[in-house]
Amino acid sequence: MKNLNFRPSFLQIIYLILYLILFSFIIYTPYLISGPMHITKKLIFEEETIEGSLLGILFLVSVLIMYLYKSDVTRHKKMADKVAADKKTVEKRLDASYRYIGVINVQIQEIKSIFNAVDKYPESKEDLKKTLHYFGERVLGIVNTNWVLFRIINSTTHRTISEHFEVRKNFTCGYPHVSNKMIIEKQSISPLTPVVSNPQNLNIIVFCVMPVEKISNEQHIFIQAIINEITKLFIILNSAYYKKENKLFEDEKVERKLKYV
Repeated sequence: MKNLNFRPSFLQIIYLILYLILFSFIIYTPYLISGPMHITKKLIFEEETIEGSLLGILFLVSVLIMYLYKSDVTRHKKMADKVAADKKTVEKRLDASYRYIGVINVQIQEIKSIFNAVDKYPESKEDLKKTLHYFGERVLGIVNTNWVLFRIINSTTHRTISEHFEVRKNFTCGYPHVSNKMIIEKQSISPLTPVVSNPQNLNIIVFCVMPVEKISNEQHIFIQAIINEITKLFIILNSAYYKKENKLFEDEKVERKLKYV
């Protein structure tokens, strides 16, 4: 059986004391008002005086009780309103957490699709276009924009080597004008937002441009991963592995070691 640890509040104690005083007055009122009450030979209370005093005390006590209970009710009402407000805040945060988890799950799926979709490296310009088309759809799924432009440029001459313009389905627009020089010099091209490849030791620069003022840090990370993946695939396409009859460069030291085995 559960033990109840009951502790009377200050208001309950006051109410009990006042109740006992009032109950005592009710019991002794007939004796007090039966005639004049002699306290001393000179101090005498008449019946009307006692009745008026008792009525006044009863009125003051009732007002005090009403005030105390009203204060207590107001306090509990404020506590209830605070609990209701805290509940709404917690519900909003919980809803925001669920939505954030949903966004994270979508982003995780996008990451998987970015790095696990390539089962074969591009071997021709046509394969590269298909790859850029695929990554363009991924960018449109990450950022709420109507088009994205991929471009591969020579970092020395600033000339365009290859590019791909991907437009969202059922949307038409003109071809955007983007300056390669401004991208290389990291100048602002507002209202467009560029994302540029990371590697600095290459003679090419890969970037994409979207018609948005700003993207979130998470979106930038995902698109950066896509740009770096495109850079890697383009280097592989133009590597010696394809240029020289699939012959890989081997370290001479390895060949010498094999001779002595």
